[in-house]
Amino acid sequence: MPCVDVRRLSFAYPSGQRVLQDISFSIHPCETLFIVGPNGAGKSTLLLHLNGVLPEIFAVDGPDVGVWVDGIKVRPDRLGDIRQRVGLIFQDPDDQLFCPTLLEDVMFGPLHLGLTRDAARSRAIDALKAVRLSGMEDRSPHQLSVGQQKRACLAGVLACGPKLLVMDEPTSHLDPRGRREWMELVISLAGPKIIATHDLELALEMATRVMVLDEGQIHADGLPRAILGDAALMERHGLEVPRSLRGEPLRDPSHSSAYPPSPRHRRQ
Repeated sequence: MPCVDVRRLSFAYPSGQRVLQDISFSIHPCETLFIVGPNGAGKSTLLLHLNGVLPEIFAVDGPDVGVWVDGIKVRPDRLGDIRQRVGLIFQDPDDQLFCPTLLEDVMFGPLHLGLTRDAARSRAIDALKAVRLSGMEDRSPHQLSVGQQKRACLAGVLACGPKLLVMDEPTSHLDPRGRREWMELVISLAGPKIIATHDLELALEMATRVMVLDEGQIHADGLPRAILGDAALMERHGLEVPRSLRGEPLRDPSHSSAYPPSPRHRRQ
């Protein structure tokens, strides 16, 4: 049975703007699915449906339309079950970190799952160790570098014990070293993952499968090298074949960065 099953999902914002149109796909355990596409393709909107952050507004409603996680349909009365299974990491850490200390932030999820304070603390300490932030428990999350903040968000999700990790642009605003550290960390984590990104080299290195989303529709879905190496497909959807597949040398991380820091955060 797939761990996630999306069937004929469509979504429009109250303004009437149609963002997703009849999306259908499944992901099985141990798959790492990367979703790529231009700005405005609907990638983030799709991710927000996987644990019920956005309501489902269907073009066609019915018993076979929607999102299922471990066989449970995403709907208002099952959001607790869904969010325990699906760990969502937002692109901007400021959308996820809000407690006075890092330890309190990571404990927040387990406490709201009903764990005792001691059990939540134990989980939080283990999660911080897993993301290499041990010893920073009493630091304010907003005193951390961008890379550390992103790892703190991951710790908060891991402390809840999800079966599926969902990440939106996880390498944005990271320098090359931070990007490499993040990639190594995520690769070390077991279980299925769905990652939306503009970082096509990252997709080529990490994905077991790549999906191209544009104008709210799936235009391709398959093996990374076949999808990302298709120059005509990439051009049609505002993308480029990764440098490594074009035979071009990658930038020297010690001299330049394809991922400049956010204006709000200069430290890495």
